[in-house]
Amino acid sequence: MKRYIALLRGINVGGKNKIAMAELKIGFSELGMLEVATHLNSGNVIFSSPDDDAHALSNDIQFMIKDKFDLDIPVHIVSQAALQELLEHAPDWWGNDNKAIYDNLIFLMSPLSYEAFYHEMGSPKAELEQVEHYKKAVFWSFSRKDYQKTNWWSKTANSNVRNKMTIRTANTIRKIAGM
Repeated sequence: MKRYIALLRGINVGGKNKIAMAELKIGFSELGMLEVATHLNSGNVIFSSPDDDAHALSNDIQFMIKDKFDLDIPVHIVSQAALQELLEHAPDWWGNDNKAIYDNLIFLMSPLSYEAFYHEMGSPKAELEQVEHYKKAVFWSFSRKDYQKTNWWSKTANSNVRNKMTIRTANTIRKIAGM
């Protein structure tokens, strides 16, 4: 039995793609997932499954969401162990206690590569944002007060790769990695 995190992209954001977490948990349970828990209202579902095929799990969850909620939602699956490994490789500047900085982790959904993602996003503005990738994720930090001046801020919502990635804050990642 493996522990996984399903990261649903773009639910309950700005009044769009509304899904009640209680109903989502029921849907996961109906798929045979065990120990289902959610974190926040933004599509973080932690569960256990004997299936170790993340792609198959993602497809099953996407079909369930389409059937149950009539939404086409990209779903990224990461094992809890892989998420903990990502955190072990976080750069020193990411996720510290500096309240002037906003720390995110961008998950690249298959088949999106870091090279294709970076080509689409362009170079970050060094004076405002820092990035470092590890495997299929990108650690991204930027100035809270100047976030609208960063190169990547608007592009995460408007680029051609926006539906092939999902973003979580450092605090959320730490929480769900330990659930």
